Amino acid sequence: MEEQEVFQMPRIGDPAPDFKAMTTTGMMQFSEYIKGGWTILFSHPADFTPVCTTEMTGFAVLEDEFRKMNTKLVGLSIDSIHSHVAWVNNVKEKTGIFMKFPIIADIDMKVAKLYGMLQPGEHETAAVRAVFFIDPNAKIRLIMYYPLNVGRNMDEIIRALQALQTADEHKVALPLNWKPGEKAIVPPPKTIAELEERLKSNYEMVDFYLAKRDL
Repeated sequence: MEEQEVFQMPRIGDPAPDFKAMTTTGMMQFSEYIKGGWTILFSHPADFTPVCTTEMTGFAVLEDEFRKMNTKLVGLSIDSIHSHVAWVNNVKEKTGIFMKFPIIADIDMKVAKLYGMLQPGEHETAAVRAVFFIDPNAKIRLIMYYPLNVGRNMDEIIRALQALQTADEHKVALPLNWKPGEKAIVPPPKTIAELEERLKSNYEMVDFYLAKRDL
């Protein structure tokens, strides 16, 4: 039996692996590009394919919304820079949507391997639909993986980003289906004194370990 190559997959909490690559907006040193804010790095299997076109235009339509959330977008597929440029132009001509964010040309699969986007059980030479949320400290905070035949949910990507930023700002946790404007979960007490203080608080309490508050 032929032995499969094993690709390291970054984990939540790991530093975002650095790389240098050509993109549709020029050469990129990833560690420099992501400084000063949040970044969403996402892969698609191939240019000029239907599901990928719906996804990439979905990101493009919401790019201003991401920018307001201090978040940069970076796409990737295992295609050449010439293919990327032709596809961006084609999509603009056919739909009127311009993908202004950089798309990494990863024809040697270097970045895809670095980020565990190649999963041989799904496909040997096409990146799965991976999404990496990277915070201002260049740390990976959330990872999503989708198979080749299922498109992502942009509402959930926006919601997840809002949740990460809110949790960081207010030092809270967020419950199932949380959306901006809803109550957050207060971390549970770690001492008897904290427990007594919790019981005297005006938090919405299911019990002492599950309490919510307005932000």
